Amino acid sequence: MSEDQVTETAASSSKGRPAKKDAKANFFARVALFVRQIIGELKKVVAPTRKELINYTLVVLVFVGIMMVIVSLLDIGFGTAVGWVFGGTGTTDS
Repeated sequence: MSEDQVTETAASSSKGRPAKKDAKANFFARVALFVRQIIGELKKVVAPTRKELINYTLVVLVFVGIMMVIVSLLDIGFGTAVGWVFGGTGTTDS
C-alpha cells in the first residue's frame, strides 16, 4: 500500500461539486443569502409542547432553588468563619 493511499481521507477523495471561485458577491446578494439562511434555520425550530414547557420550567425553578440554598449556606458559613477568625463577634472593654 502506498503512502498516498494511507493518508487519503474520505473528504479529500470526494468527487463532489467543486467550490465556487467567486471572489465576492455584491452586498445585496450576500444580504439576500443571509436572510434565506435565517428563514431556513427558523423552519427547523420545533416549539416545545405545553407539557414539555411546564417540565422545563419546573426543572429550572428546582435548579435555581437548589443553587440558592447552596450559595446561602456558603455565604453563612464564610461569614461565620470570617467573624470567628477576625473576632468580630466578641465584646470589647473600653
